[in-house]
Amino acid sequence: MATMVDVAQRAGVSTATVSHVLNDTRPVRPATRQAVLEAMDALGYTPNTLARSLVTSRTRSIGLAVSAISNPYFTEILQGVEAGALEHGYGLLIADPHDDPVHERKVVQLLHERRVDGMIVAPSADPDELLGYLAKHEVPTVFLDRLVHPPGETPAETPSDDSSGAPQDTPFRFDQVCTENAEPMAQLVTHLAELGHKRIGLVAGLPGLSTTTERISGYRHGLANAGLPYDERLVAHGDSQSAAAERTTHALLSLAAPPSALVTGNNAMTIGALRALRERGLSVPDDLALCCFDDFAWADLFAPRLTAISQPSKEIGARAVQLLLERLASPGRPGRTVRLPSTLVHRTSCGCPEDPEKPGAFASPGRPQSTEKGPVS
Repeated sequence: MATMVDVAQRAGVSTATVSHVLNDTRPVRPATRQAVLEAMDALGYTPNTLARSLVTSRTRSIGLAVSAISNPYFTEILQGVEAGALEHGYGLLIADPHDDPVHERKVVQLLHERRVDGMIVAPSADPDELLGYLAKHEVPTVFLDRLVHPPGETPAETPSDDSSGAPQDTPFRFDQVCTENAEPMAQLVTHLAELGHKRIGLVAGLPGLSTTTERISGYRHGLANAGLPYDERLVAHGDSQSAAAERTTHALLSLAAPPSALVTGNNAMTIGALRALRERGLSVPDDLALCCFDDFAWADLFAPRLTAISQPSKEIGARAVQLLLERLASPGRPGRTVRLPSTLVHRTSCGCPEDPEKPGAFASPGRPQSTEKGPVS
């Protein structure tokens, strides 16, 4: 097995120079660095990760704590995190907090005890213990998908970036990346209202999550934009899970005046809602129009095809890695919140007919025809 001494001799440099190339502990001229890398490749030299971590106090590993990894949305986020990490020579240690604040605190501590360089976390609805631990131990952390808020600050007060996606600094010492939630939800509700629906139900996510709060806010704004009153009986929580959403959908449909259209807050709840509709023998969109937050791979295969808000999940994951690496390089800077734009994927479950001459296009009353995908602004 080749050693560092062998690499140094082949490259014609000192072992100290080889160490600097491996550990980024001192600038090395590009030509010298290239000679060392070529020598390593020719000899099949494999760096000792443990020894490097002792020198640099870095393990070149990232802890990822994300619940519901089986959810296609979070699976794609994981793919984005993994790709970003590998691109920069980092490995991943993954844990599932199960959206439970106590378990969340435990798994984050376990990841930290394995000396990861930083964390990427999709926080639970009650992350106080998590925040306390991360702050106490000064763990470089990026929160993704769901935002957390400093003590005394409400979600509405949390700074976000402008429409260009450029992050804004805050005194908060954690970084965050998520998608737009309120405006896309408002757009779905407004569209259903334009189609003539006056009772639009919402299957909302787990209470306490920023995504749930923001999407309910968007739902209310959409109603207000359409001149429709807000009726709290038409909003029920599916707790971001399929089984709970199925029960919630049954409850909404059992109202004396049930909704004629339904919006679901994530892809798991969409499946639950569809199951409830099937059990009642109801057809979409003939009996009830349906729109959903979260697009997924097979949404285009349903009959009818599902109108959905698509989130840039892989990009969210990759951006989280970028923010974490920037945090590692500059630990003292203020935190940043980055919001990425969502995309409306307009299909037919909302009740709009497809143009037979233009597959994937839609015809909407009072609107010109449009392509299937359009940015939400």
